[in-house]
Amino acid sequence: MLTKPWNNVVTKDPARILIVDDEPNIHYSFQKMLQADYRVFSAHNAEEGLSKLKSSRPDLVVMDYKMPGMTGLEALQEIRKIDTRVPVILMTAFGTVNLAIEAMKFGAYEYLLKPFDVNKMRKLIDQALNSSDLMSRVVYVPTDTQAELAKADSIVGSSEAMQEVYKLIGQVAEQDVTVLICGESGTGKELVARAIYHHSKRSERPFLEVNCAALPENLLESELFGHEKGAFTGAAERHIGKFEQVNGGTLFLDEIGEMSLLTQSKILRVIQRGEFTRVGGKGIIKTNVRLICATNRNLEKMISDSHFREDLYYRLNVINIELPPLRERKEDIRELVNYFIAKYANEVGKFIRGIDKAALNLLCEHPWPGNVRQLENCIRRAVVLTKSLSISREDLELDDLALSPDESYETTEEDDYTAIDLVLDRIVNGRSNIKLWPTVERLLIEKALIKTKRNQVRAAKLLGIHRNTLRNRIQKFGL
Repeated sequence: MLTKPWNNVVTKDPARILIVDDEPNIHYSFQKMLQADYRVFSAHNAEEGLSKLKSSRPDLVVMDYKMPGMTGLEALQEIRKIDTRVPVILMTAFGTVNLAIEAMKFGAYEYLLKPFDVNKMRKLIDQALNSSDLMSRVVYVPTDTQAELAKADSIVGSSEAMQEVYKLIGQVAEQDVTVLICGESGTGKELVARAIYHHSKRSERPFLEVNCAALPENLLESELFGHEKGAFTGAAERHIGKFEQVNGGTLFLDEIGEMSLLTQSKILRVIQRGEFTRVGGKGIIKTNVRLICATNRNLEKMISDSHFREDLYYRLNVINIELPPLRERKEDIRELVNYFIAKYANEVGKFIRGIDKAALNLLCEHPWPGNVRQLENCIRRAVVLTKSLSISREDLELDDLALSPDESYETTEEDDYTAIDLVLDRIVNGRSNIKLWPTVERLLIEKALIKTKRNQVRAAKLLGIHRNTLRNRIQKFGL
């Protein structure tokens, strides 16, 4: 099996950031902070900033409010006429309530007071660039001509199950309705959400993503709805939430089953009335947002267990897209392997013909509990480490003892100890070529996620590790 040779290696250019400010020391600070990782452009007034916006097409604009001539707020309105999706962070040393409201009304990504904390600004820049990247990277579904695969994210697979998914994407993309995407972790829910966005009527408006499982409850509420200064300990200034930032655009809520009932009720209010209140605030804020939600949980069971609101479920489930696990569409593995080899060979600048038959058969026989994400990580590693022109069995690292999600749920506590003993026995006695610690580590993480119903905060506590460490391990093992 051969993949198309990649002779012209395409490397990703650093993100472009335009700084618009009349103070030279501000430009010096940003150059020092960002030039190692990004291409930084400078403009010393709003008019020059608008000119450079058209010529350099930055991925992010960081702009002062008070400058000679046109103000940053006036420039923001002009920027929105040129490019509705580029994130703009507005800075000011003269913060007022009205200015904050006006900035968000005209589409600022965030509003920050001077002098700003460098670490906070860097984190905000990274978040804004991630949003810019998600908006600019078009997701393609299979078509008759696939030349665009080399330069964009794609949903890959020709199986009957995936054909039904493509049909639904086409049917719902332009209809301004809420979509609920269901499927196990690693099946590609984010790609489907972005495909819907890129083919929708709101494709020229912002797209933001929030992973509801990645934030503690109090921070999630603030992330979604914002908070007022002094709303809680550590709330040193007003924060604008995603529902306000993305007004007119699309908000993707991943892992919505991890929300508390209180936050669910606030989401329901936004859907029903198009309004919300910041944490610690009293004023009602109107918003017009299209919601796309995703979950790997059984929401109907959560409703029966009183962990998810039934009224919210029916509001979200206007259109339901169910993504099949990889073990139920194994006929797509060959196509997925081809795609990932081409993608990562191009990325690292290698020429790789493809994969040999024995290695492909091994991949097709694997249960893939981590689904497409796990397969992608496996191929990425093989592409980086292989020393030959074709990927072989020796280049693949597979946990051949991994259980499918369904099998894992059926084990008892006694079975778990027996399974771990079996793993240790096979490794210590040389009957398996898999490595000891990664295998045991993966088994423990899988079990902790199952026991806690994939609640990452509880699973990390159970394992005695930090939540960020757990998230890194979940990504590493394709879980």
